[in-house]
This record gives sequence, C-alpha cells and structure tokens, in this order.
Amino acid sequence: MKIDHIGIAVRDIEQALQVYQVALGLPVQDVVDVPDQQVRVAFLPLGESNIELVQPSTDDSGTARFIEKRGEGIHHICVQVDDIEAALVQLKANGVPLIDQEPRAGAHGRVAFVHPKGTHGVLLELVEH
Repeated sequence: MKIDHIGIAVRDIEQALQVYQVALGLPVQDVVDVPDQQVRVAFLPLGESNIELVQPSTDDSGTARFIEKRGEGIHHICVQVDDIEAALVQLKANGVPLIDQEPRAGAHGRVAFVHPKGTHGVLLELVEH
C-alpha cells in the first residue's frame, strides 16, 4: 500500500491552481469530472503521490456540504490497494464502518470510501488502479 493522493476540497479549481500550479510549480496531470461523486478533480503529481483538488459540481454534493461546514482544506487521504474487495472485507471484518460496501468508478480506477467514524475522524478513500 501507499498513499495515492491527498484530497483538498476547494470552491474553485482554477483559483486553487494559481497556488498549486503557478506559485508552487506543480504540474497538472489531468482534470476530470466525476459525475457519480458530483465533483471535478485536478491531479497534481508530487513525488510518488498526488495532490487532488476536489471542487463540488453541485451545491448539494458531499464535498459542497464539507466546504460549507468546515471550509476549504484537506478532505481525505487515499490509499492505493492491490485488491479493493479484499481490503473492504478486511476492514468490515475488523468492525470498521464503510461508506461504500462495494467499489465504484472513480477518476483513476475503482474506489471505496471508509467512514471517518472508523478512522479517527479522517475520511479514507481506497483506490485500485
């Protein structure tokens, strides 16, 4: 396993890119709409991981509610796994509450979210590329 990316909730990707791309000099790998999650995301490689800027595409999405409640900032940490189904089975067997019981399509592979109640307040995303 490794950290695939750190998700940062932003109101406006283009505005956020002024800091991450222009001021810090991070390259933009791609910008993708993820309709299932009601977000637009930009991936910026940083070492072996990525920064993922996450902009809500609707006012009622989970990311929009997060920003409304907490403001912009770190939204989640994503861990790359080899077998997402096995990872979900192991988490569930150990009593960790899941948001997704089954993987779903993400921007770069199959993803599933683990509830922050089970990970000491951190929204954890699993990804299988």
